[in-house]
Amino acid sequence: MANASWVFNPNFSQVNKHVFRSFRVSCVSSNVQGADKVSSSEFKPSRLVGKGCKLVGCGSAVPTLEISNDDLSKIVETNDEWISVRTGIRNRRVLTGKDRMTGLAVEAAQKALEMAEVDPSDVDLVLLCTSTPDDLFGSAPQIQAALGCKGNPLAFDITAACSGFVLGLVSASCYIRGGGFKNVLVIGADALSRYVDWTDRGTCILFGDAAGAVLVQACESEEDGLFGFDLHSDGEGNRHLHAAIKENEDDGSYGTNGSAVEFPPKSSSYSFIQMNGKEVFRFACRVVPQSIELALENAGMTRSSIDWLLLHQANQRILDGVATRLEIPSERVISNLANYGNTSAASIPLALDEAVRSGKIKSGQTIATAGFGAGLTWGSAIIRWN
Repeated sequence: MANASWVFNPNFSQVNKHVFRSFRVSCVSSNVQGADKVSSSEFKPSRLVGKGCKLVGCGSAVPTLEISNDDLSKIVETNDEWISVRTGIRNRRVLTGKDRMTGLAVEAAQKALEMAEVDPSDVDLVLLCTSTPDDLFGSAPQIQAALGCKGNPLAFDITAACSGFVLGLVSASCYIRGGGFKNVLVIGADALSRYVDWTDRGTCILFGDAAGAVLVQACESEEDGLFGFDLHSDGEGNRHLHAAIKENEDDGSYGTNGSAVEFPPKSSSYSFIQMNGKEVFRFACRVVPQSIELALENAGMTRSSIDWLLLHQANQRILDGVATRLEIPSERVISNLANYGNTSAASIPLALDEAVRSGKIKSGQTIATAGFGAGLTWGSAIIRWN
């Protein structure tokens, strides 16, 4: 269960010239089946803030190569009807050649800054939500450099798979409310095509590559655009969705030279994505509605306050199931799954950007958003588009 306490201490502010915000997230330690025991009555945060944060710009980018269901039917035993009926997906975009995830992330971030009319030199923090960095040690600093951010602002990666972007939004709000930051760039970008077994029709049909970004900006409390949130994780569920590290076959190039047994260690790489689709489906349909309800309670709002439901774009059946549980009509559910598939941390900002630029989502509207996936992790946030 996640608890949040937002406190404004004037004395602390005078000393440090910042708003102090205490923030605590405790993770659910029960198994997936126990996640439905989270009680809204146990969730009673207090909220007193001296500074708000709002979403003022968005952008997205996708690779040029489009792979259709018919294309996949040429390499695995499947067809367009089989895939679309079970997932809602018809196409996905895939990185090729020398293209990199960071390139997509930079493009999406530039578009978000342009919409917000904020210069890269005014960015105080770059949060890259990804599970597929181009560098083992993280890719956020490379994005910061490519954008031309001046003054060496902090940039780091957040790894939480398909929940990553929601965690990025909440983290941005913490830095703004408690750290005095003004402009925080939150980027969701993933290239899961690198870790897909393209001979496994159970997983290769699902994933695509993309990037999306938003600029979160400090504002007065009455303009606040993050009303409430709810975050969880359950490591017991890792067995249902993972891409574990594995030792590569020993090529004998090192030899032991009389040293300790099993030294030097073998080189390692990550395995293909392994997923128990039925369990992940059940997990998502159970915990996501609960999480959104908790976030609404935190915000002091009800379902009737929601203008749009924007979920991680994993499977159309999950989107439909959650909307039904929350009694939200289909015409108020944002979905671009058919065109891009599951793009992990990029899926929410990608769908948000398309909906904003098409005029579907309008300024001042309230959005219930939720991410869920590997970890297992899940979380939701009630936000307003400004």
